[in-house]
Amino acid sequence: MEIRELFAQNLRAARQHKGLSQEELAHRAEIDRTYVSSLERCIYGASIDVVDRLATVLGIEAWELLQPRQERQLSADPKSDE
Repeated sequence: MEIRELFAQNLRAARQHKGLSQEELAHRAEIDRTYVSSLERCIYGASIDVVDRLATVLGIEAWELLQPRQERQLSADPKSDE
Protein backbone atom coordinates (compact mmCIF):
# COMPACT_ATOMS: atom_id res chain seq x y z
CA MET A 1 0.00 0.00 0.00
CA GLU A 2 1.30 3.44 -0.90
CA ILE A 3 1.79 6.08 1.80
CA ARG A 4 -0.93 8.27 0.26
CA GLU A 5 -3.47 5.42 0.49
CA LEU A 6 -2.41 4.64 4.04
CA PHE A 7 -2.78 8.29 5.03
CA ALA A 8 -6.21 8.48 3.36
CA GLN A 9 -7.50 5.41 5.22
CA ASN A 10 -6.11 6.57 8.56
CA LEU A 11 -7.44 10.09 8.10
CA ARG A 12 -10.96 8.87 7.33
CA ALA A 13 -10.91 6.36 10.22
CA ALA A 14 -9.64 8.95 12.73
CA ARG A 15 -12.17 11.55 11.54
CA GLN A 16 -15.05 9.11 11.82
CA HIS A 17 -13.83 7.89 15.21
CA LYS A 18 -13.98 11.49 16.46
CA GLY A 19 -17.45 11.87 14.97
CA LEU A 20 -16.42 14.75 12.74
CA SER A 21 -17.70 15.52 9.27
CA GLN A 22 -15.22 16.45 6.58
CA GLU A 23 -16.56 19.99 6.81
CA GLU A 24 -16.02 20.23 10.59
CA LEU A 25 -12.51 18.77 10.37
CA ALA A 26 -11.63 21.17 7.57
CA HIS A 27 -13.01 24.14 9.50
CA ARG A 28 -11.04 23.29 12.65
CA ALA A 29 -7.84 22.64 10.65
CA GLU A 30 -8.38 25.81 8.62
CA ILE A 31 -8.37 24.05 5.26
CA ASP A 32 -11.02 23.63 2.58
CA ARG A 33 -13.56 20.81 2.90
CA THR A 34 -12.98 19.71 -0.67
CA TYR A 35 -9.28 19.32 0.17
CA VAL A 36 -10.12 16.94 3.04
CA SER A 37 -12.32 14.97 0.65
CA SER A 38 -9.51 14.86 -1.90
CA LEU A 39 -7.04 13.66 0.73
CA GLU A 40 -9.39 10.86 1.79
CA ARG A 41 -9.80 9.81 -1.86
CA CYS A 42 -6.03 9.87 -2.57
CA ILE A 43 -6.36 12.65 -5.13
CA TYR A 44 -3.88 14.93 -3.38
CA GLY A 45 -0.96 14.35 -1.08
CA ALA A 46 -0.77 16.40 2.09
CA SER A 47 2.17 18.52 3.15
CA ILE A 48 3.73 17.72 6.51
CA ASP A 49 2.20 20.93 7.89
CA VAL A 50 -1.30 19.84 6.85
CA VAL A 51 -0.73 16.37 8.33
CA ASP A 52 0.25 18.03 11.60
CA ARG A 53 -2.79 20.35 11.63
CA LEU A 54 -5.18 17.50 10.91
CA ALA A 55 -3.60 15.30 13.59
CA THR A 56 -3.83 18.12 16.13
CA VAL A 57 -7.55 18.56 15.44
CA LEU A 58 -8.05 14.80 15.66
CA GLY A 59 -6.20 14.63 18.98
CA ILE A 60 -3.52 12.24 17.72
CA GLU A 61 0.14 12.40 16.78
CA ALA A 62 0.96 13.12 13.12
CA TRP A 63 2.86 9.83 12.78
CA GLU A 64 -0.33 7.93 13.61
CA LEU A 65 -1.83 9.09 10.31
CA LEU A 66 1.09 7.48 8.48
CA GLN A 67 1.44 4.24 10.40
CA PRO A 68 0.03 0.96 9.09
CA ARG A 69 -3.16 -0.01 10.91
CA GLN A 70 -1.86 -3.35 12.25
CA GLU A 71 1.21 -1.71 13.82
CA ARG A 72 -0.91 1.09 15.22
CA GLN A 73 -3.25 -1.39 16.89
CA LEU A 74 -0.35 -3.32 18.37
CA SER A 75 1.20 -0.20 19.85
CA ALA A 76 -2.16 0.80 21.33
CA ASP A 77 -2.75 -2.60 22.92
CA PRO A 78 0.11 -3.70 25.21
CA LYS A 79 -1.64 -7.06 25.83
CA SER A 80 -1.22 -7.99 22.16
CA ASP A 81 2.48 -8.70 22.82
CA GLU A 82 1.63 -11.53 25.20
